[in-house]
Amino acid sequence: MKTLAILVGGGPAPGINAVIAAATIEARNCGLRVLGCEAGYKWLMQGDLSRVHELDIAGVSQIHFEGGSILRTARANPTRSPEALQHVVESLRRLDVSYLLTIGGDDTAFGTSRVARALDGRVAVVHVPKTIDNDLPLPPEIPTFGFTTAVDLGMEFVRNLMKDAATTGKWFFVTVMGRHAGHLALGIGGAAGATLTVVAEEFPEGHVPIQRLVDVLEGAIVKRLVHGRDHGVALLAEGLLEKLDPQTLGTVERDAYGNVRLEELELARLLKTRVVASLAARGIGTGIVAKDLGYELRCAPPGGFDIQYCRSLGYWATRFLLDGGTEALATIQGGGQDPRSLRGHPLGGVPDAPRLHDPPQARGLRAARSARGSRPGRQAERAGVRPPFRIRRRLRLRRMPERACATEPRRRAEGRAGRCRVPSARSAHFASGLGRTWMCTARGLAPLPPSISHGVRSPLVPHSPRPFQPALGSSMRPSSPLAKKPIG
Repeated sequence: MKTLAILVGGGPAPGINAVIAAATIEARNCGLRVLGCEAGYKWLMQGDLSRVHELDIAGVSQIHFEGGSILRTARANPTRSPEALQHVVESLRRLDVSYLLTIGGDDTAFGTSRVARALDGRVAVVHVPKTIDNDLPLPPEIPTFGFTTAVDLGMEFVRNLMKDAATTGKWFFVTVMGRHAGHLALGIGGAAGATLTVVAEEFPEGHVPIQRLVDVLEGAIVKRLVHGRDHGVALLAEGLLEKLDPQTLGTVERDAYGNVRLEELELARLLKTRVVASLAARGIGTGIVAKDLGYELRCAPPGGFDIQYCRSLGYWATRFLLDGGTEALATIQGGGQDPRSLRGHPLGGVPDAPRLHDPPQARGLRAARSARGSRPGRQAERAGVRPPFRIRRRLRLRRMPERACATEPRRRAEGRAGRCRVPSARSAHFASGLGRTWMCTARGLAPLPPSISHGVRSPLVPHSPRPFQPALGSSMRPSSPLAKKPIG
C-alpha cells in the first residue's frame, strides 16, 4: 500500500484543515495510507517519528469548518544544514512515503523544493500555497487561500475602529500583515473604505526615510482637520518596515529562514510617536492609537469561498500526485488543476511557469479560446470539448424557443432572496470602487494610480514577487465620484 504524507509549515491561514480533509478523503478512497506529520518539518528534521499519526476519513470529514491546523504548524527550515535535510529524507524513507503534500507559504515551498531535489524522484511532491498576504507568484486573479477570509474579518475590525474614531475624535494607525506585498492592507482598506492605506509599493526607492512616512500621515491628519474631520483610520502594510533604513530599526530578530520578525518592530507605534511630536510642534493636539492586525485573522474559521477553494486544492493536489505528477505548486483555474513547476527558485519562479499536467480536454479548450475571430463555445464544440458551464448555459438559452426563454426571468427571481444581505468584504470591495482607498503620495492623499488599479505591473514595484494588483477588484476604475472627495 502506498503512503501519502501531509505536513503544514509557516504561519496559519484559514482553510488549512479543508485542504487536509479533502486530500485525506481522496487518498483514502483511492486506497492510500495517509500520514499527518505534526509541526511541519520540525520533528522529521530530528528523526522523531512519534509525532506522525495516521489520518482517516472519519477523523477529518468535518474539520473543514474549523480554523487553525489539526497538524499544527512550525517554521522549521529543513535546508538550514545538510544534516537536517538528510534527516528529513531518512524519516520519509522510514515511513515508506510515496507521496508528499506540503501546505505553506514561500519559505515552506522553498524547503519543499530542496527536499524534492534531495529525494531524487523517489517521492512525488506537491505544494499547496498558503498565506493570508496573497503575495505568492500565482496566475493573475488567483488568490492564495485564506486571503478572502482575512479580508472579510479585517474589514469588520476596521469598520469598528472607524466608528470608534468618529465617536471619540481619534486616529488609529493599524499595521496590517504583508511582508512582500500590500494586498491584504489594500484589500481591507478598499472594502472598509479606510481613510488612508499606505503600502510599500508606492515607494520605488531602495530605502525610505522614516520622516517621509511621518510627513504623509501628518499631512493626512492636517487635511482632514481642514475639512472639519478630526478622526480617521490609516492602514500601514508591514512591508514598509523593510523599506526603512536598518539603522532606524536597531537590533532585529530573525526567524528560521532568516526573515526579519516584522511584528516585533511595531511600525504603528514607531510612527505614532513621531507624528504626535511633529503635530505638537505645530500646536495641534490629536489622539492617536496604534494597533496591529494579523494574528487575529490567521486562525479564524474560513468563509464559504475559502472552504470550497481549499477543498478543491486538496483534491486536485492529490489527483495530481496519483496521476504521476511531481514537484509542482498546486493552483486552480477554470474549475480544474493547473500546476506550476517547483523546479528552480522558490515556488517555481514566475507566473508563466510551464504547465506540468495538461489533459487533452484542457488543451483543446485553451486552443478553442485562443482562436481568433471565433466564439469559445462554438470552437470548443467543434473540437469535441465540453465548454465551461457559463458558455454552455449561454448557448442553451440561444437555442431555446421563445416560449421557454420567457420563463428565464422567473428562474432568476428565485435567487433574489439573498440580495439584501449585508455584503461581504469581497462584495463591498467591488461595489465601493478602488477610489475609496486613498494612497499616500509626496503631495499628500490621492486616489489609486491607474497603473495599480488596472492590474498592470507598476513601474513602482520592480521587486514585487507577482504583479501588484488590488485583490478582487482589478476591473474597477478609480474614476468613482467617491474618489474626488475625502472619505467621511
